[in-house]
Amino acid sequence: MRLIGMLDSPYVRRVAISLQMLGLPFEHQPLSVFRHVEAFRQINPVIKVPTLVCDDGTVLLDSTLILEYAETLAAPRSLKPSQPDALRRDLRLTGLALAACEKSVQILYEHILRPAEKRHAPWLERVSGQLLAACDAMEQELGTRAPVMNRDTLSQGQISAAVAWHFIQAVTADAAPAIRYPVLQAFSVETEKLPAFQAAQHGESMCRPTG
Repeated sequence: MRLIGMLDSPYVRRVAISLQMLGLPFEHQPLSVFRHVEAFRQINPVIKVPTLVCDDGTVLLDSTLILEYAETLAAPRSLKPSQPDALRRDLRLTGLALAACEKSVQILYEHILRPAEKRHAPWLERVSGQLLAACDAMEQELGTRAPVMNRDTLSQGQISAAVAWHFIQAVTADAAPAIRYPVLQAFSVETEKLPAFQAAQHGESMCRPTG
């Protein structure tokens, strides 16, 4: 399999880390949807990250759907809790993390793609409020239990929350200051020490799976 996209995208990084946690081999091709448009178009005309090229050539997109497929390949290994109550909580945490990523990306794009005089203050205020609400809820969810952080026990919700928080602090830290979220910050520091996170560091580097 080939994972296409830059690790500065939380969605690409989420997939790269999860594939390693699931023990699935893959190659990483760090193409940018901005700088490598034509090369990306040849692989996926939609030009969306992450893109996964399966072994049979099928092209999948959307991190959640890619990981749904990955779970079937890795079975019986799974990043999803098996019990309904635990799964419900983990799906909530995953949803909050993805919402936080989305709002952080919207804030980032508003600042880097739109001229200052054309930024829409009410929209930025709304999105910033949504980001804080998602982070508040993640802080509360993580604070209700002490995650055990290793390859065999880290869940998809925890991976997604860790990736989301690291991304937020890397690109929109002013919108969600770390001092307001001590649990998320401490959790992020610890997860970033794990081999799968180290192999897929946020930025422009290539992921080198730990195997």
